[in-house]
Amino acid sequence: MRPYKCRRIEKEPEIKFFKPNGIPAKFLEKVVLTVDEFEAVRLADLNGLYQEEAAEKMSISRQTFGNIIASARRKIADCLVNAKALKIEGGEIEMKRNFFCSNCNGTWNEPFGTGRPEKCPKCGDKNFRRVNDRNEKCGHGRKGRRCANGN
Repeated sequence: MRPYKCRRIEKEPEIKFFKPNGIPAKFLEKVVLTVDEFEAVRLADLNGLYQEEAAEKMSISRQTFGNIIASARRKIADCLVNAKALKIEGGEIEMKRNFFCSNCNGTWNEPFGTGRPEKCPKCGDKNFRRVNDRNEKCGHGRKGRRCANGN
């Protein structure tokens, strides 16, 4: 058996519990969707990435990604069709922060909790910014600024 590899995710979900309207949670069967399954759904179904690209973002094989997304879709369908609650928790995950250097167009990531990098590891420039999948290389930031190309 191959060793288990942590899955890289961009961020944990803000809302971690969903249920059908009008039915108290105590009466519902609960299905657990792991955080890595949630990330797979976000990358493939919301962001529209192909499995190979999404697997690369999560630092796993395409086959592993395929297994994760299939499991996630089954669980979500079970909740929708059979009126079950969905709880998002658990999984072997690793969170990374993504950075972009405008000097060399380099991108890299750093684990959460390690502080801000001092310089770009590729060119040594100190003028770089943090990015994510939704605004890569655009620097939208917290205030929703737009870059020159309108992205």
